[in-house]
Amino acid sequence: PAPAGLPGEPDPEEAVSDDSSRHGGRVRGFPHERGNWATHVYLPYIAQEEFLELLELLVSRARSYVPSLAAMEEFHLSLSQCVVLRYHWIEPFVRSLRERLAAFHRFFCVADQVKVYTNQNKTRTFIGLEVSAGHFQLLELVSEVDGVLEEFDLPTFYKDPSFHISLAWCVGDLSGRLEGPCLRELQDIVDGFEESAFLLRIQWEQIRCKSGNKYFSFPLR
Repeated sequence: PAPAGLPGEPDPEEAVSDDSSRHGGRVRGFPHERGNWATHVYLPYIAQEEFLELLELLVSRARSYVPSLAAMEEFHLSLSQCVVLRYHWIEPFVRSLRERLAAFHRFFCVADQVKVYTNQNKTRTFIGLEVSAGHFQLLELVSEVDGVLEEFDLPTFYKDPSFHISLAWCVGDLSGRLEGPCLRELQDIVDGFEESAFLLRIQWEQIRCKSGNKYFSFPLR
């Protein structure tokens, strides 16, 4: 999963503090350097009121196992890892993305399988909804995004990705507490939620790239 609250810079020459206490205890995946912009490509998900009701049920139940769990405030499905772009690379990077993604059409996927994740350095744990249908279309998108990343000699996406929408997170590796009985209870809530079949069948309409504090949108046809 991409980090919650990706670090960014208001200005390419302005230094940024690495005080983790300002970010709920989150730790950067890489050290900040002036002129480096954290960059991430993803599909944005706009939460409906019913989705937030489901989220509240899930987080409330999961907090009986991990009290420090916090609900996500924004939702997305990642198509890249969080990578580092130099400031002068942003414009050509976005231009290349736009060219490669121009031919893609809108599509549906289903994200209805509760799963627990940790980030690569095990500093955070996430509860997410994994995609159970629409995997092929997502792999096609990732292939094009990977092509752009390779142009700039940046890390590509995971080889066998588990596409998902993160719902909640906590600091540290607490996956052991959330898996097993907790995970089964959360899946029961999703399966029994009245609106889940409608809510969790998602039509993707645009791709976004976030680089520092800049956002770029790529509408699907």
